Amino acid sequence: MSVLTRDEAQTRAQFLDVHRYTIALDLTTGEDTFDSRTVIQFTARAAGDTFVELKPAALHSVTVDGTPLDPAALDGNRLALTGLTEGPHELRIHADMRYSHTGEGMHRFTDPADGETYTYTQLFMDDVQRVFAAFDQPDLKSVFEVTVTAPEEWTVLGNGVATRTPEGPAGHWTIAPTPLISTYLVAVAAGPWYSVRTEHAGLPFGIHCRRSLAPHLDTDADEILSITRACFDRYHEKFEEPYPFDSYDQAFVPEFNAGAMENPGLVTFRDEFIYRSAVTDTERQTRAMVVAHEMAHMWFGDLVTLAWWDDIWLNESFAEYMGYQILTEATRFTDTWVDFGIARKAWGYDADQRPSTHPVAPDPDAVPDTASALLNFDGISYAKGASALRQLVAWLGEKDFLAGINVHFARHKFGNATLADFIDNLASATDRDVHAWAARWLRTSGVDTLTPRVTTADQGWTLGVTHDGSRPHRVSVGTYDLDVVDPAKLVARDRFALDVPLTEAPETRPGRRPALVVLNDGDLTYAKVRLDPASWDTALRALSGVPGALTRAVIWNAARDMVRDGELAPAAYLDAARAHLPHESDLALVQGVLSFAAVQITDRYLAGADRRAALTTLTALCRDLIRRTEDGSNPGLRLTAVRHFIDAATQPDALQDWLDCGSVPGGPELDPELRWRILTRLAILGAADERVIAAELTADPSATGQEGAARCRAALPDPEAKAAAWARLFATDDLSNYLFAATAQGFWQPEQADLVREYVPRFYTEAVALAARRGPAMAEVAGRHGFPVHAVDQDTLRLGQECLDNAEMIPALRRKLADQLDDLERALRVRGT
Repeated sequence: MSVLTRDEAQTRAQFLDVHRYTIALDLTTGEDTFDSRTVIQFTARAAGDTFVELKPAALHSVTVDGTPLDPAALDGNRLALTGLTEGPHELRIHADMRYSHTGEGMHRFTDPADGETYTYTQLFMDDVQRVFAAFDQPDLKSVFEVTVTAPEEWTVLGNGVATRTPEGPAGHWTIAPTPLISTYLVAVAAGPWYSVRTEHAGLPFGIHCRRSLAPHLDTDADEILSITRACFDRYHEKFEEPYPFDSYDQAFVPEFNAGAMENPGLVTFRDEFIYRSAVTDTERQTRAMVVAHEMAHMWFGDLVTLAWWDDIWLNESFAEYMGYQILTEATRFTDTWVDFGIARKAWGYDADQRPSTHPVAPDPDAVPDTASALLNFDGISYAKGASALRQLVAWLGEKDFLAGINVHFARHKFGNATLADFIDNLASATDRDVHAWAARWLRTSGVDTLTPRVTTADQGWTLGVTHDGSRPHRVSVGTYDLDVVDPAKLVARDRFALDVPLTEAPETRPGRRPALVVLNDGDLTYAKVRLDPASWDTALRALSGVPGALTRAVIWNAARDMVRDGELAPAAYLDAARAHLPHESDLALVQGVLSFAAVQITDRYLAGADRRAALTTLTALCRDLIRRTEDGSNPGLRLTAVRHFIDAATQPDALQDWLDCGSVPGGPELDPELRWRILTRLAILGAADERVIAAELTADPSATGQEGAARCRAALPDPEAKAAAWARLFATDDLSNYLFAATAQGFWQPEQADLVREYVPRFYTEAVALAARRGPAMAEVAGRHGFPVHAVDQDTLRLGQECLDNAEMIPALRRKLADQLDDLERALRVRGT
């Protein structure tokens, strides 16, 4: 299949005006394919040729202005339209389209809990071609009129209000025409949805999920709708343009590849956000942030859309920043930037230090086609871009920032815009040189490092900053002294602003030097920071006693970066976690530090011989947290500790006792998530077998139960079980995206390195073949979950590099393997320090 190039898109945009799509989808024609009929009304600005895209299972007919074209002329995903005259035209295409099980195009899912079937679209980038024929590029906006024929008992959702057509056949639905939107934003979701509906600000609001999840949606419906209303109102306080669509539905759909998708009027979310089991408040905050993030896209992405995919950051960075900020301002989740700092921001830092790094706003020539554009949906376009905008707001001021944003919306509503447009609109609201800021922040790659130089003098102390990098930074500096009553705690002395690089000699500040000096206190810039030696000694003694969770997040991130850069021993990080997490009060910090300690320190950065001792440290730490929460005062912290205790257990006895009793002593009771987590660990340790797994699946036959069973079966330390799992992964294409991920997650285990050693070289050849067969979404899943991350050795690195050097592979897999191998090389360096 041909990918669309930027040059082709520009040529077609100059040649065509697209006015209206009339699309009829029939979802009653079978389990494998559906009927798709498309009428496109467009105007050619001059006589000439162009093409339309589609990826049909069978192409039945094509007419242009009533003249039939030969369906056999379809070349891959392109149908040439030649000899067009200047003026209006009508294109009609009738095709059968194939349902997917990879989360692309029209995804079809049958719920194992009750046998009900659901379908939904995910048309991002170029997957609209899997559902209907289109001039598929973001700057050819159009009106879309969609009708859907579905089984009579189904409900149909779309970008606009969907109504069952009373005069038509049963199951025929008409979706209100859209305003001008891009092809990739068209959305349909059809099935026997369970719905909770309301109105707000004169608009219909709805939340929807599978029927089997109805009790769980009912439990959280008030919270979800309350968050939705609060964010909606807050956006209208900040944005002058009103919400531009006729309704606001949020559908929680199965086997969704991303967190959510910003389809106008019908946001689709992964339905893991409808919680079947207990979750922490931080996880609820994450769901709320995604709600706020996707709502921001209604303006930035949907109302005003990028012209080409080099500006994807304009969508994602803005929504990422606004999602966290609006949540902080409008809801009970007032510490969202702590979670951003400890979890989300690390995603950006890691991506920005790999060879595949790129500027937040890459040069257009660096995104020559849709395949290369897909690679930039990463921590840079999201987390780094949001961090850059947060720094911009700190430098520019929110008033001027919002004024520029509102100019942007007014000038480009229902149209397209570029980076240049965005910067010009910001510049119109301020006297500051936004263009120079953008050149240094958005057009450059890599992470700056800020290192303090603290010196003492008779009259006070001075702070200098060594700046390794090129960007200007406005940072806050926090200073802290040891508490005279409790030396395990610190008290804030002062906080002051600093512009880096310094343009003058450091100012002498009065008094003795503080016990702790923290650059970027408040985390308003994007840079790695270091602590001076005396401050680091203080942090090691009193980190959990530092006031302010965001300050502690900055310090923990500094420690994390020092480990990754070979400046701090992994064991020292683990020791700091052991010392301070039992006293930590912020749940996001506990979750973030424990995750890094388990996934990176224990499983990758420490040598295999040291892993068991590290697991023992983690279980002891978790036991301390469990004991600390016996009074029920912090159920989220207790749940986090229980989860990590399970994952780190080296002996099965305690886990088996919990499973047999159905509860952790003192709580919590074991819900499905905890039961499958325990069973996975028991399988890894050789303390569970197929009989136990099958019995658990009988008790929980849900989609999540199917994934849990697949994970457990792949984790069994048995050659036959490994061979069967490998065959399911790579010998057939039967597994959906989620079942593939679950099986791959179970397959590789550090405890089973010898057992799976023969599969390490096989991964490279078989992943390449799978990606070629199943496409970029499955290539991403295979590269993320199927890669042997436990195998931290030179042989694995050599095999991977040979594969990259010699094998032909699709770009999505190449990028994922390159990133995995860079992470592997870093792990080897850390082990060698």
